[in-house]
Formats: sequence, structure tokens, C-alpha cells
Amino acid sequence: MGIFDIFKKKEHNTTLFYDTEVHCHILPGIDDGSPDVATSVNLVKLMQEMGIRRIITTSHVTESTFENTPETIRNAYDTLRAALDKEGVEMEIHTSAEYRMDEYFLNQIKTNNLLPFPEDFILIENSFLQPYWEIKELIFDLKMKGYTPILAHPERYTYYHKTPKIYKELHDYGCLFQVNLLSLSGYYHREVKDMAWKMLNDGMVGFIGSDIHNSRHIQHIKEYITTREYRKLEEKAANILNNKIQF
Repeated sequence: MGIFDIFKKKEHNTTLFYDTEVHCHILPGIDDGSPDVATSVNLVKLMQEMGIRRIITTSHVTESTFENTPETIRNAYDTLRAALDKEGVEMEIHTSAEYRMDEYFLNQIKTNNLLPFPEDFILIENSFLQPYWEIKELIFDLKMKGYTPILAHPERYTYYHKTPKIYKELHDYGCLFQVNLLSLSGYYHREVKDMAWKMLNDGMVGFIGSDIHNSRHIQHIKEYITTREYRKLEEKAANILNNKIQF
């Protein structure tokens, strides 16, 4: 090391510490994420720049608004895959969904019409307005069918903040938690960030996902990667399961 090297500014991170993305909305035209193929291709390229090498897409499946099925999701994937191949973009992509706990989801369970992660993880979400009251029963039913439920962004359900013991109850009941990187970075309200970090510090976070819907989300994450706080996050989240999924 030269005498002046100690004065050089430490290089910032430019990539994420995991390379498997488990929560994003990049398939074209089937939910509130990417509206078209060109946008989807651009999002994939931007994710690639952040060090992502494998993506599990999680399109919304929601009663009345986004009543997607494995067929609609696979069709959107086929369109994106063709566009990526045409441009020579190499990215491993697997399709799944983010299932809102509602009547439509219950019907999909009954007809065995689900599209889980590899290893039969399945991503479920609450409404942001009110909780799904039979969530424990639903977790039990999913586990009986061989699935491992993952609750998407539990830190964003602010109605749980008033009774935080529900998090431990659900976790002890066998539900894994996926926290949003956007939450940890402070993209949402401060109370959401605080809860995300509390869950991480308490060892309750199984997965971290970007929940990318658009390029603004990616830009925010890219900026966050360069911060000191992100380096602390790398240390705290060293044991997350993103890169441990068996494909």
C-alpha cells in the first residue's frame, strides 16, 4: 500500500449481496408492475446491473383486480423470454405469484391451480387495509398440502404494529417472512422501516425481496447499495434464504 492509499475513498458497493430475487413484478401487462415488454426488458437489464442472476417473478393474484392463473403468468413469461432472447439478455427466470389471501386464492387452492416457488414455497400477502382474519388456518392448510408459506412484506401491514406479538405467533406457526429491501432502505414510512429492521434484528426474516414494480424502485435501491447502512444490512442478513433455494 502506498503512502497516499490510506486517503483514498473506500469504493462503494455496486451490487446486492444476494443474486436470487424472490419478489418482483416484471412480467409485462398482467398486474400493477411492468406495463409492456419493453419496460420488462429494461427492468431485467437494470436488475442484472445490480448483480441479480436469477429471478422468481411474483405477479399479483388478487380477486377482481388481477385474477391471474398459471396460464396467464406463463404466457407473459413466454413473451418476455422471447424478447430477452432476441436482445441476447441472459437471465434465469422462474415464474410464481404473490397470492392475496381472499376467496379467489381459496378457490385456486381447492382446484390445485397454484404456481409456487421451487421447493414449494408460496408467497402470500394481506390486504394493506385489514388483515386476513383466518390466516393461521390458511397457513395450516397450506402446510398440510405440502407448501411452505412466506408472508410478503409483513412490515408493511401497519395494523400489526399495534399488536406486534402477531409476528412471533405467525412465525412460530410455520410462516416464513419476506421483508422488502425498499422497506429496510426507508422508501416507505419510517415506522415501516423501523419494523423491518426490528424483524431482521430479531432473526425473523427468511427472505429479502426488492418488490420492484418500476425503474424508480431500482434507482432507489441502487442508491441505497452505496450507503453505510447497507453494509450493516449485509452483515445482519448474511443468513437469508434467497440463494439457498434449490432450483
